[in-house]
Amino acid sequence: MSERGVCREASHAGSWYSASGSQLNAQLEAWLSQAPPTIRPARAIIAPHAGYTYCGACAAHAYKQVDPTVIRRVFILGPSHHVPLSRCALSPAEIYRTPLYDLRIDQKVYSDLWKTGMFERMSLQTDEEEHSIEMHLPYTAKAMESCKDEFAIVPVLVGALSESKEQEYGKLLSKYLVDPGNLFVISSDFCHWGQRFRYTYYDETQGEIYRSIEHLDKMAVSELRRNGADMSFSFLNYAQSSQCRSWQDSSVSYAAGALVVH
Repeated sequence: MSERGVCREASHAGSWYSASGSQLNAQLEAWLSQAPPTIRPARAIIAPHAGYTYCGACAAHAYKQVDPTVIRRVFILGPSHHVPLSRCALSPAEIYRTPLYDLRIDQKVYSDLWKTGMFERMSLQTDEEEHSIEMHLPYTAKAMESCKDEFAIVPVLVGALSESKEQEYGKLLSKYLVDPGNLFVISSDFCHWGQRFRYTYYDETQGEIYRSIEHLDKMAVSELRRNGADMSFSFLNYAQSSQCRSWQDSSVSYAAGALVVH
């Protein structure tokens, strides 16, 4: 289903993260060196998709859990910010450019997913304008650089899914999740607070506004944390783009987490 030779450019490089490969590499190495390797290797991670100035250090806690020696395929699931989708969509590209090195899309998996009839095809413009996937490309490249010729990626743009469709996609992708050679990267920010986001919930019992936001985020984290006999999910880091203290302020929350299969 791909167009032969089509490459997705790193459209947000230079504004959301450094377009200089050497500078970007140094930044990623610094953040990763400061993140403790607590529970690696992960089968899936959650990490934010904001500019690296805001969330680079937080995301490192998730990517530190990746073991490149066992991973041969990286699924990157990012929400659609610019186009309305009621399903999931696949890229028309075969190669994703990053300032570090190019990432190859797994066309065999793409073909298998396309045959299910559950996926739309996004345009190259939509793909390049969407930051939720792109912000994970340099980190994926960095985490996997020691085995950069031995893996491929599977980018998936996720729409506003109904509960029934969530279950359908979950069932479809679960067969890939059980394979230890696959890593799932879930691109997600947390609370967007402020008048510009049209969300200003404030629980005064928590103290300052940013404390109320943190309490709200951690309630969401508690709902997401589900441990079973054969797997466990842990959140490793939490951060906010700024600390809101007045109604004129705004912030976005970030969290890093990892799923480990025992």
